[in-house]
Amino acid sequence: MAQGQLDVYRDWLKISDTNRPLNYYQLLRLRLFEDDVSRIRAHYQKLAAHVRQNYLGGPHAAEARRLLDELARAMFCLTDRRRKQEYDAALGRADVVQAPTRDFAQILLFNKVLTVEQLEKAKRFADTVGIDLRDAILQQKLAPPEQVMLAYAEAQGLPYIELSDITIDESLIPLVPAKLARQYSFVPLFEDGEHIIVAAANPLIPDVEEELRLRLGKAIRTVLCRPASLNEAIAKYYPRDLPYQPVARQAAARPASAPAPETAPAPEPTPKAPAGGEGVRQSALYAIIAFNMGVVLAVLGQMIINPAAQYRFATTAIVAVAVGLVAAGITFFATLKR
Repeated sequence: MAQGQLDVYRDWLKISDTNRPLNYYQLLRLRLFEDDVSRIRAHYQKLAAHVRQNYLGGPHAAEARRLLDELARAMFCLTDRRRKQEYDAALGRADVVQAPTRDFAQILLFNKVLTVEQLEKAKRFADTVGIDLRDAILQQKLAPPEQVMLAYAEAQGLPYIELSDITIDESLIPLVPAKLARQYSFVPLFEDGEHIIVAAANPLIPDVEEELRLRLGKAIRTVLCRPASLNEAIAKYYPRDLPYQPVARQAAARPASAPAPETAPAPEPTPKAPAGGEGVRQSALYAIIAFNMGVVLAVLGQMIINPAAQYRFATTAIVAVAVGLVAAGITFFATLKR
């Protein structure tokens, strides 16, 4: 490197090692093979905040943005339980073992995100309404969403990110059908070597990961984010009025000697109505969603109108289930007729 040339690692991050490229532990200023997820995230947050506050708005904004993305990639790898094992083995770690895991509730208590009383309250609410413990905590606003999602990500062995901290590669957006992104609540972020990083509020199911792998031509890695920020990103990149025009990435490049055949553009496909059985299945799915929403709203409504309702579990549950069944029935027959 020429004398006086900017070296963001040396000048901004104060990394004295001159060997390039840096591994992820060097980049995040961690000891080699650090296993403490909280320490990894803390180092990432400190370094990323330093770059954002001091350089992102200055004359080297482009370099700052690239460095922020590089820091995020390092954190993604080292907080992904499976991927970290692969990375450590590639660096020559001989004692690659499965790190001890804790469940979501244990992490919440250990990190003092919730008290025992708050956790029990959330469990009762989750059981009554029929939702996950994480969603019950978020709906009842018992703790900051970021802390809840950090604990959830650690329990799942997955990375967590704030979407505002990274640059989304918008060239990936049209490669994913809007309907698929909305239905399964995810947004593609960027390519990272042989992987595509995808942000979601929940781990993607294997069928969706496989469909994305076939469409994008690379394996999928999931990072978790707050549901609210994910919904904002989906509304921005996949609005409901967006036409369904997915662009498939080619699986293999055509040899240079083989010219592309001249073919007439294919006509726009005409959307088909679901077959009888499929239509019933979709209507049933909508009805289940309506039932859950009806139950949740009924419980919340009763608790707002009469706070003592949270202690009358049987009565509250009966009313909520009744409302849910009515909502499910109306939704089923309304969608079936469409």
